[in-house]
Amino acid sequence: MMNNDMNANVIAARTALTPIVWGTTYAVTTTWLPAGHPVTAGLLRALPAGLILILITRTLPTGSWWWRSAVLGILNIGLFFTLLFMAAQQLPGGVAAILTSTSPLVAMAISPFLLGIKPTRGHIVAAILALLGVSAITLTPGARLTVVGVIAGLGSAISMGFGMVLAKRWGQPAGRNPLDTTAWQLIAGGTVLIPFAIAEGPLTGVDLPAAGGYAYLCIFGAALAYPNWFTGLKRLDATAVLLLGALSPMTALLLDAVTHTPPPPLQLCGIIVVLVAIVIAQKSSMRASADAS
Repeated sequence: MMNNDMNANVIAARTALTPIVWGTTYAVTTTWLPAGHPVTAGLLRALPAGLILILITRTLPTGSWWWRSAVLGILNIGLFFTLLFMAAQQLPGGVAAILTSTSPLVAMAISPFLLGIKPTRGHIVAAILALLGVSAITLTPGARLTVVGVIAGLGSAISMGFGMVLAKRWGQPAGRNPLDTTAWQLIAGGTVLIPFAIAEGPLTGVDLPAAGGYAYLCIFGAALAYPNWFTGLKRLDATAVLLLGALSPMTALLLDAVTHTPPPPLQLCGIIVVLVAIVIAQKSSMRASADAS
């Protein structure tokens, strides 16, 4: 029992590295990347990473995994990126991060139907605490909401929550691992972004720092981050994994504090609440696994 708990903690800690890396995306984007091309940034982050992973794995989907990869790639990569970028453009003050952080609630709502797993009381409490914590971190006074932005933000949460639960349900095909299925999803999701990137217009102003920024997002933010994320999803509860995503805005805030000004007390309280929520979620998942066995 103790070894199982220790293994689960190690897996959770390793999985948490992915949202921490994702939390650096804002700083990289605002510091080095050309403005006005958010979807193009998503495309350059996803599609090359998928092609790199395909060159490593040298595997292609077979049978039903052609359409499954397309569905997962659209939900977890293509549609999620598009809606997230749309929300970020429409909602000032980080409100998009709050709406996206509702994805664990989406996962808990559909898990009984797709996974046959009912959310525990601990998961519900953790999801609510995470939402409150992220709100304290990112919500700024006087932020204006738009209907399009709110719909896009909630849509990104639904897309991610639904995609992660489906990924948990389908797992990996026999003889394959998360690296294979991640490559297929990145290619499918990146391909979906191509027409939206074309609509943004040609990419200009790409200097050496910008090229380095795109390379960082591709290699660390996708090629390394997503396989680690889906490996954690394979071993852990879907809701608990999604709650780790709250580490992204927290990381962005801490980076901003290091480079600019320290966070105010409300944001510090938000960080503590997020960390408490993650601990509660992991403990609830381990307890549920122990009861099931």
